[in-house]
Amino acid sequence: MARVLVTGSTQGLGLAAARLLLDDGHEVVLHARDESRRAAVGELARRGARVVIGDLAGAAATESVAAQVNAFGRMDAVIHNAGIYLDPRRVATPEGHARTLAVNVLAPYLLTARIERPERLVYLTSDLHQGGAPSLEDVDWTARPWDAAQAYADSKLFVMALAFALARMWPDVSSNAVGPGWVPTRMGGPNAPDDLEQGHLTQVWLAVGAEPEATSTGGYWYHRRRLAPTPAALDEDFQRALVDELARLTGVRLPR
Repeated sequence: MARVLVTGSTQGLGLAAARLLLDDGHEVVLHARDESRRAAVGELARRGARVVIGDLAGAAATESVAAQVNAFGRMDAVIHNAGIYLDPRRVATPEGHARTLAVNVLAPYLLTARIERPERLVYLTSDLHQGGAPSLEDVDWTARPWDAAQAYADSKLFVMALAFALARMWPDVSSNAVGPGWVPTRMGGPNAPDDLEQGHLTQVWLAVGAEPEATSTGGYWYHRRRLAPTPAALDEDFQRALVDELARLTGVRLPR
């Protein structure tokens, strides 16, 4: 039995992944943005899942989530599922960061730095990462005119590069990125063409699967198939520069 944290697990892919893990006998830690969302996971909580609360748009709340998780003991795996799609304008977090960057990139980075190191890390990305700009100039959109689609694509490139950087930096940890496809969740919309069930199976497999592929590291996965990511995500110089930039933006460095 594994102990697994799933962020953003009150709906959609995160909830489906958490339910499957619980069905398979694993210990699950759910994450809700605020107390009002706790009711959405009441069924799983009654079955023994634990719940941590915190809005990942803010650094203090993200630090609190990490502390709540650590209080339960070491996780075997963390699925970084929480994310937002298209903010129509640049919404600022309490620290002044663009919310898209904060939730999709800064929060996974900060949780990774603060949560006791698990054996496996899974980061949710998107095939839209291919449109991400491999540049760290003005990543927070303070100088450029806001472009919601570009900000999202950039964030998914960044979180994929982070997953690959960790695979290189922490060889004792399995760190992978998953593109779930365009699935009919609240984020994806009702007309999304991909299979909702297939959308959450790969991250669960990478979190607890016993097959050699499931325990591998540094991969980009879609429906349990390893795909080639955009070359920028594999660029070690870009990975190092990204990790340095995330450390600067958060004030927190990854443990070595």
